Parts: sequence; structure tokens; C-alpha cells
Amino acid sequence: MPAPERIPTGRLSAMEPSGGPGGEAGAVPSPAPPRDGAGAAPEPATGVSVALLAEGELTVRGQIREASNAVLYCTVALDGRTAACVYKPVAGERPLWDFPDGTLAQREVAAYEISRASGWDLIPPTVLRDGPYGTGMVQEWIEAPDGDGAVPELLALVEDAEPGPGWKAVGFAETGAGRTALLVHADDPRLRRLAVLDAVINNGDRKGGHLLPAAGGRLFAIDHGVTFNAEDKLRTLLWGWAGEPLTEEALTVLRGLQEALADAAPLAARLAELITGAEIAALRARVAGLLRSGRHPEPGGQWPPIPWPPV
Repeated sequence: MPAPERIPTGRLSAMEPSGGPGGEAGAVPSPAPPRDGAGAAPEPATGVSVALLAEGELTVRGQIREASNAVLYCTVALDGRTAACVYKPVAGERPLWDFPDGTLAQREVAAYEISRASGWDLIPPTVLRDGPYGTGMVQEWIEAPDGDGAVPELLALVEDAEPGPGWKAVGFAETGAGRTALLVHADDPRLRRLAVLDAVINNGDRKGGHLLPAAGGRLFAIDHGVTFNAEDKLRTLLWGWAGEPLTEEALTVLRGLQEALADAAPLAARLAELITGAEIAALRARVAGLLRSGRHPEPGGQWPPIPWPPV
């Protein structure tokens, strides 16, 4: 089997001075460079508390230009603790035809709440708070592990008709100049958990660039603004387990989520602050449907199942 052509994972890292939450819209001063000295170094991944993100002083350091919506690289400081984070102001969200305006930040927080309730903790700590450019989502910044060989291959394009050992096939793709390649992802339990989480939250945009390997073998996922639609919008690169039985671990997690989503439960009350009643009802129906079938979902045919380009 030829060596896979790797599809990049990890957050886009090119940053430039911020021109405002919407790029050209609004006059926002360029952020000052990070200060030297105490409190300047961000905390390591998984060391950031929700309280630090929610209550700390938020300082914009730069803007990630490649993002489709405004994404600002920041630091947050509280009581001598400092961490790097991402701030996505609602004012910088571009309108979408199939989602209500100004709701993407809330959906990101709702996805974090579901991830936390699952016990898998696949989404970095995420809060909704006020910031320099208004209300927005603030999330821990995840740094890639040190060392060139520290990040395993998770997604790839291969020339063979079948995936090799340790890989799951997603589908064939035209890659230009008449070339067809097979899109594959790793047969990795971390990705399998994420595939279940995406089915629960109805993720409409799971791309390779949203997968962040971190220190200690952790895997995080980001960019969950287009989630929780009441209609089926699941679009992902993680179809390799489609139709296969869910693991016992996944079934246990789904049963726990079903209980946590009951009307009087704290999780249901929290989600009611973030998404609509119809979207909560659809969320409950998706969890019940997964438990009823006992299998990973398959593409429905009425919505493009794979985001492209895959990064």
C-alpha cells in the first residue's frame, strides 16, 4: 500500500494583528504583543478551568485569518494564572441560511456541555462570556505536542481501493487531474468516540482541521458552531464505522446522556439557555435513536455527508 497522503489536523496557526471581529467591519485596534514576565506563559492543555476562562481578564493577541468567522487568539488572566484561549465574538459570525443569526457561540458551549456530560471530554473547556468585542465563545487553546513524530496520522488519502490495516474507509474523492483517491481515517478509539459525539450533537462540519492531538495522547475537537440543528445535518469525515454496532462504552455513555437530558435534569436546564426547545427535543430523539438501533448512523442521502475540502 503506498504511503498515505496525510490530511492535516490541528488548528490553523497563522495569526496576524486583528482588524476587528468581522475582518473589514468595525474599527478595532491591533492587539499589543504578549507581555514578558510573570503571567505571560499559557498553561498546558487540560490545565485551564472554566472559572479562569469565564472570569479572567481577556486580552486579544491576534486574529486567525483563515477562519470563516472571526476567531481571535487571546490570553486570559485571573489571580496570577494565565492561559491561552480562543475568543469568537458573536459580532464576527457570518449569517448562515440554515441557522439563526448570532447563535454559533451558544452552540459551541452546548457541544462542550454534552462532551463534558459524556465523560469523554473531547472538547476543550468552553464558556460564553463578554469580551472586548461583545459576547462570544471563549475556549482553551490546545497546543500540539512537541516533536515531529508526536502526532499520529488520523486522516489520509490513499491510492488503493481498500484501506490498509488500522484504517477505515470513508469514500472516494476526486483530487484533481483525473486522480481518484480513497479517503480514510485511523481506526482509533478516540475518533470513534468523537464520531458518536458528532452524531449526538448533529455536527454539520467535522473536518480534519478540527482534530487537535495534544500532549499525553489526548485528542480534542474544536469548531462546533454548526451543531444541534433540529434537521439532520451530520456531515463528517468519520464515516468509517457507519452501520457498525456501537461499542458497549458508547451505549453506556448514551444511556447516561439520555438520563441527563430529562426535563428536570441540570444538563437539560443548561442547554435550554443555549439552544431552542425544538433543538433539545431533536437532541433527545437522536440519543434515543442511537440507543434503539445500537449502531453508528449511516449517511441519509438528503444532505452532503462529507465536508470538502476535508481540512
